[in-house]
Amino acid sequence: MAKNIIQLKVNGDSYQVLVKPNMTLLEILREELNFTGTKKGCNEGECGACTVILEGKPVCSCLVLALEAEGKEVVTIEGLANGDELHPLQKAFIDNGAIQCGFCTPGMILSAKALLDNNPRPTDIEIKEAIAGNICRCGGYNVIVNAIKTVTKQ
Repeated sequence: MAKNIIQLKVNGDSYQVLVKPNMTLLEILREELNFTGTKKGCNEGECGACTVILEGKPVCSCLVLALEAEGKEVVTIEGLANGDELHPLQKAFIDNGAIQCGFCTPGMILSAKALLDNNPRPTDIEIKEAIAGNICRCGGYNVIVNAIKTVTKQ
């Protein structure tokens, strides 16, 4: 299978990556670029563990071919903190006990960030709709919604 060199912009930095046509963005992020905060869950776009922000929208990176992301802006959980200073959503998840096992946390936070970037004062229903594609196996949805709500009040 032929490989292509593509240019990816991840968390503001540019990367040249050699990819096969069938490689997903998830595979490239985790295996080639070492952005392991993006989790591999179901690999079918059902759990949201692999959620990243692509061109301002949350997407399941397991369903996006790496070739489709060429030249587009990708944000992973690693791109949210400003040095040692956590993003307000990251801090809110910690402060409100919304992390629990942590597997769903990166995808939840990125889904919430995409929502708040477009709607800084969402209703509870809008928050729940925004994170509906992210499964929390610990069942901590109430604390997750509350954590997101605390950021909307800032």
